[in-house]
Amino acid sequence: MIAQDVIGVDIAKGWIDVFCLSSSRHERIVVTKQSLARFAKAANGALVVLEASGGYERPVTEALAKAGVDYARVNPRQAREFARASGRLAKTDRVDAEMLARMGRALELKPTPPADPDRQRLSDLVARREDLTSTIRREKNRAGTTRDAWIAREIAMLVRVLEGHLKAVEAAIATLIAGSEPLATEARRLRSVPGLGPALVAVILARLPELGNLDAKKVASLAGLAPQACDSGLHRGKRRIWGGRPDLRRALSLAGFIASRYDPTFKAFRARLQAAGKPVKLAITACARKLLTILNAMVRDRTDYLKQDA
Repeated sequence: MIAQDVIGVDIAKGWIDVFCLSSSRHERIVVTKQSLARFAKAANGALVVLEASGGYERPVTEALAKAGVDYARVNPRQAREFARASGRLAKTDRVDAEMLARMGRALELKPTPPADPDRQRLSDLVARREDLTSTIRREKNRAGTTRDAWIAREIAMLVRVLEGHLKAVEAAIATLIAGSEPLATEARRLRSVPGLGPALVAVILARLPELGNLDAKKVASLAGLAPQACDSGLHRGKRRIWGGRPDLRRALSLAGFIASRYDPTFKAFRARLQAAGKPVKLAITACARKLLTILNAMVRDRTDYLKQDA
């Protein structure tokens, strides 16, 4: 059921803009622990709608969760498209806060489940690992193009330091998963699937907490692996995947590719698609989607991987 009142919150680094739907009142609040606690207390009984803002929303969601206030975290692109559909082309903090409140009421948004602390920390560690891996790759590329010996030595020293930090992050990820019974159980189950190593499993655990709790189509959509129609009148456009969570899509695509090379079932599935004239990339995407469907069923039913029919 939708909350009696809906409050839209647009989040900036140092403040939040708030719009209360029942009173049509705007307010700007400077972000401090005390001010957010007061806001959360005043929002009791309402549904607070806010965007995922790259981590800036966390102090707000933590204050709301501590006060027992429901909140719905939405995709910024969806919020912007709702504003355009409502005829509001201008974009300001005040407008965004109002549109988020109206979006919550119009779409009857459901509250977002509070984040599990262990899974939230795992998400942070996985993001840090991705940052370090990307930086190391860039530095190695620079080392391959420089002709200056001093620069080459400087890059080599930096890469060694970064690789040391990467090992520390990977150790922290392994320790966190091993120390959490739910994460350890799910990780062991996922690793029973061919092609899923510890790195890919950590990404799935961190980026897809909904795994096993939604149907296959919704999970595929979250992962960005659901083909989207592009039809109009008599025109039938190509189905393409888009949206979703990019890092999760990359991880699952890699897992699907590995499975299609080494697991007989997925290998036969990919070969049949390519024999039917499907492009290689499409066949690998189909393998990734098939793999995700299997993973979702495994977590839902609490079973390990069983050989599938191609």
